[in-house]
Amino acid sequence: MPAEQWRPDMDPKTRRAMWERISAMGAAAGVEMKAPATLANSMPALQAGEFAAEAGLAEAFEDRIFRAYFAEGLNIGKRDVLLDLAAEVGLDRASLGEALDSGKYAMRIRNNAMAASQRGISGVPTFLVGDWPLVGAQSEDVMRRVLKRASELENAGA
Repeated sequence: MPAEQWRPDMDPKTRRAMWERISAMGAAAGVEMKAPATLANSMPALQAGEFAAEAGLAEAFEDRIFRAYFAEGLNIGKRDVLLDLAAEVGLDRASLGEALDSGKYAMRIRNNAMAASQRGISGVPTFLVGDWPLVGAQSEDVMRRVLKRASELENAGA
């Protein structure tokens, strides 16, 4: 789906400002993030991530998927794109294709989504700090303040 169709009621200036903020936070952390032109169906990529984890290549694959989507503008919902990216990090293209065809990881992804929903998680990224979800892209300063406060509360209860 074209990105503009996500929340079509959102003013284009607001959308640009949101992505400028996200891009700036990424740049401050040394990560390139551009607004995607296409919102991809991430289910195949999530399943491929499970496959990569079982092969011991989760971090390399996740990094590659992230760069492909947010820096290169690739559609990570397309099978051939996923298979190419997987091969780049050393995963067996044919084996991943078979795993995607079988739906082997689909139920695991659905169960993870259901468990997240039951904990009140409604968006990504979400960071659980104790029992509290911190939803959305947050600055380093916000994260530090939240973690400091959580530590203070934990220590006060000890």
